[in-house]
Amino acid sequence: MTVAIACDHTAIELKQAIISVIEEAGLEYRDFGTNDPDRADYPVFGRLAAEAVASGECDRGIILCGSGIGISITANKVKGIRCVVCSEPYSAVMSRKHNNTNMLSMGARVVGVDLAKMIAKLWLETEYEGGRHQRRVNQIAATEAGIPIENQVDPGAC
Repeated sequence: MTVAIACDHTAIELKQAIISVIEEAGLEYRDFGTNDPDRADYPVFGRLAAEAVASGECDRGIILCGSGIGISITANKVKGIRCVVCSEPYSAVMSRKHNNTNMLSMGARVVGVDLAKMIAKLWLETEYEGGRHQRRVNQIAATEAGIPIENQVDPGAC
């Protein structure tokens, strides 16, 4: 697995900590910047990482900014991206299991380094369950493509 990683100026130190998680997992990564502490625009770097994931150049991506919000909004504008903002492990795990998220976003001003490392590790290790969740992931893709969707009641799903 190759992981795209990117951040703005507020998250350079956190990015280095997340890179250590990626390396400890034996995974490859591509760094899409920034590495400059001068003020930088998060949409530039979030978009680069998201486009690498959407194109298949990278399998997943982790992006960071001050809150994790702005960079995730940017990533989610790229067709094929399902980016989740997380500040705790449960949402990271469930986003992988049920939503097949392909990008994770965190805020350097929101989570500490140890918690961010835990979130990233769990998110990278968690597999998508598929099955009953695939219909909903397909509905997300249909929404992105402008295709109408309808509620399909599945009595066995929750």
